[in-house]
Amino acid sequence: MNMQALMQQAQKMQKEITKKKEEIDKKKFIGNSELVEAVVTGDRKLVSVEIKNKDSITVDDLEVLQDMIVIAVNDALGKAEEEISSVLGAYGGQFGGLL
Repeated sequence: MNMQALMQQAQKMQKEITKKKEEIDKKKFIGNSELVEAVVTGDRKLVSVEIKNKDSITVDDLEVLQDMIVIAVNDALGKAEEEISSVLGAYGGQFGGLL
């Protein structure tokens, strides 16, 4: 394979990766815990946090609620990471793990 063909193939792959990454960045991922639902985008931005069963939460429950928020956000971020690895991971092997 000549150098020009190799460069064209690399440019094509780069465009594909960029397109897929942009699609993932726009996608929303929902994470849940017992009391909280968190939504993040593929570019790892927190969009919203919803407290479930608001009427049943008391001041004494705040520490638990804080833990539930962390769990829900981490769950959503984990789902986003799984999608990124699933979609873009195939390209990583071609670049020696640079992605």
